[in-house]
Amino acid sequence: MDGVRIVEEEVREVIRLRGLDPARESNEVRRIVYEAVRDYDERSMRGTLPQLGALDEVNREVFDAVAGFGPLQPLLDDPTIEEIWINSPTQVFCARGGTSELTSIRLSDEQVETLVERMLKPSGRRLDLSSPFVDAALPDGSRLHVVIPDITRRHWSVNIRKFVARAQRIDQLVDLGSLTPSAAQYLQAAISSGMNVLVSGATQAGKTTMLNCLTSAIGVRERVVTIEEIFELQVNRRDVVAMQCRQANLEGGGEITMRRLVKEALRMRPDRVIIGEVREAESLDMLIAMNAGLPAMASIHANSARDAITKICTLPLLAGENISAQFVVPTVATSIDLVVHCERTAGGHRQVSEIVKLGQRVENGVIETSQLFHRVGGELVVNNNAELAHDKLERAGVDVAGLVEVLA
Repeated sequence: MDGVRIVEEEVREVIRLRGLDPARESNEVRRIVYEAVRDYDERSMRGTLPQLGALDEVNREVFDAVAGFGPLQPLLDDPTIEEIWINSPTQVFCARGGTSELTSIRLSDEQVETLVERMLKPSGRRLDLSSPFVDAALPDGSRLHVVIPDITRRHWSVNIRKFVARAQRIDQLVDLGSLTPSAAQYLQAAISSGMNVLVSGATQAGKTTMLNCLTSAIGVRERVVTIEEIFELQVNRRDVVAMQCRQANLEGGGEITMRRLVKEALRMRPDRVIIGEVREAESLDMLIAMNAGLPAMASIHANSARDAITKICTLPLLAGENISAQFVVPTVATSIDLVVHCERTAGGHRQVSEIVKLGQRVENGVIETSQLFHRVGGELVVNNNAELAHDKLERAGVDVAGLVEVLA
């Protein structure tokens, strides 16, 4: 056993004897690590113990092993890394600037399982043969997804999508080049007026960050309820209640679904409901809430704004055989006001590619739409024939004529 492993075992024993929680008492653990490393270094100078090398590196490595996520911690601490995934113990990848790369990290099967167990501990979620998939949030807001054999062929598959949002307000999206000032001004007016917005895009296109930024335009006195599969949204306001789903217990009971949370949210006097992502039948409950006059926002996976509209017209059909397209399509038309479509460029830059407004007319099962903003030569510009006016803007006292003139 090398010197670092000896120090690590000594630190673990001290932590165990003192009954410390490394996750909550990190400062005390850091002090114990520092003292253990210094003591071992002095002993190694006088005896035959293996030498440690650079003490700063040893301090970091031991602390990461006992209080962090071991060899993965440097990747989690690196702000340029967006995602980390493990295909096998000897294949640890990361994505940086939209490009994937194979790291030099080598683990054992036991190390992978120990790391996953440590990551799941704060969430209370479990992973076993009866529940071979799990989603959970890490303490820093990163999202963890794990699949185990025999669903995977041989090794545990681990994905960590880091929370690397660089914007919390709409104006910051302008600074990052994701939005133009005119589009940001329109979205600011739309959200503050209570328009219902669907944020669409592919995986890693920036949908969650967009939802976070859009919440900055919600009135300060509004009560917000967020609903997610696992906590990802970081809504920075006083009056907010965040809820997430719960998986079934070992007996198969106790599961809390998105549909249940949407229904519960309506009993909590919300002024605004935000659904992290609609995937299945909960879309029906969301549409019913919107149609009842409750302003809401949600995200959805789609390749374009038009595809997002088609998908949100299809997902509610999963709620049951008694739900028909003849009911869903007109409900979508009268419930959702805007679709904001996000994309990630080949270079890894996230941006809004188009903003589409839904009309209330339906012709042959197709909802009338108007493209308000689209990209021309890489720049998000106002469509020449854009119908920017909306009843909700007028009711909120927004000078639509003045707004149109400014944006045009």
